[in-house]
Amino acid sequence: MIEQTLSIIKPDAVERNLETDIKEYFIKNKLKILKAKKVKISKEEASEFYRVHQTKPFYEDLCSYLSSGPIVVMVLEGENAILKNREVMGATDPMKAEEGTLRKMYGISIDKNSVHGSDSKENATTEINFFFK
Repeated sequence: MIEQTLSIIKPDAVERNLETDIKEYFIKNKLKILKAKKVKISKEEASEFYRVHQTKPFYEDLCSYLSSGPIVVMVLEGENAILKNREVMGATDPMKAEEGTLRKMYGISIDKNSVHGSDSKENATTEINFFFK
């Protein structure tokens, strides 16, 4: 089934000029980039974006980090795009991510893991609408 999902190239990866490499990796893995833009969001916007995590202990750090520098937000499309993107990204912790995944290749830490991807159809819709109204 053809799906759409949201992907974010996080501040650590943008700062290291990895945008092109990451985009090419998505394309190589059969995920089409339908839309992409570089934005800088406020801490308030990050708090709204990550609202689903507001009860978790890492919430404040997550919001501070996402708003710490420019990010690249993208709508990816492909066969089972949500799951495919999750596979391409790898585990949240780069140390536990499989070889050949974006987080293994580019992630610095569990917090600075270079990329975000929607984890469900519902969240994909919500997240796409957040950045591409």
